Amino acid sequence: MIEIHHFGKDMKELLQERVYVVNVAGYIFYNFVIGAYSYWGPKAGQDIYHMASADLMFGGITIVCGIFGTLAGGFILDKIDSTISNAFKLLSGATFLGAIFCFGAFCFKSLYGFIPFFSVGELLVFATQAPVNYICLHSVKPSLRPLSMAMSTVSIHILGDVPSSPIVGFIQDKIHNWRTTALLLTSILIGAFVCWFCGIFLHSVDRFNEESEHGVPATERSNLRPLLDDGNDEARTS
Repeated sequence: MIEIHHFGKDMKELLQERVYVVNVAGYIFYNFVIGAYSYWGPKAGQDIYHMASADLMFGGITIVCGIFGTLAGGFILDKIDSTISNAFKLLSGATFLGAIFCFGAFCFKSLYGFIPFFSVGELLVFATQAPVNYICLHSVKPSLRPLSMAMSTVSIHILGDVPSSPIVGFIQDKIHNWRTTALLLTSILIGAFVCWFCGIFLHSVDRFNEESEHGVPATERSNLRPLLDDGNDEARTS
């Protein structure tokens, strides 16, 4: 019961962090689209563009763009000065441009137009990984960081990629047009853009270096030597 009480208290405090909540809300929209892409993308590509090896095509684009996009997102955030506001600017900008390229990709009738546009779009949307986690860690006090990351992960799966696949499948069963379904799915990225764009104007305080409940800054506390080691050192010198 004590653990449940503490968990409820921490959750209440976490949900009062508007910057964190807005960030995770955008992440849910984002993961809704990415999850459906990974599940239905090959099927849509095969139906629209008659790809010979749709699984290999979509898998290859996702892996390559995922690696380079994630690295690029972290590199750009460092270059533009790592702040919560700048992280939101990077999130909203990359998502908006990525949505345009992905949406435009599915408008092409030719596979040769689809591949470069979709690759650039994937590269842009994957650039969100570093800034979204940066905000999760820097918008809450040190004692809430593990919970903030855990709830972010749980939320994007329960509300994002888990329901997205059956919902998209249901829509496709109703309209029987993969191009229209893919365009409707891609347009949901605008939800992520709106959330993250609004985050730019929220009052944000970087709490990464705040003192913990024990009165020791988190950065200093991580460098402290455990008391057990001190005891061993004294025992060895005596």
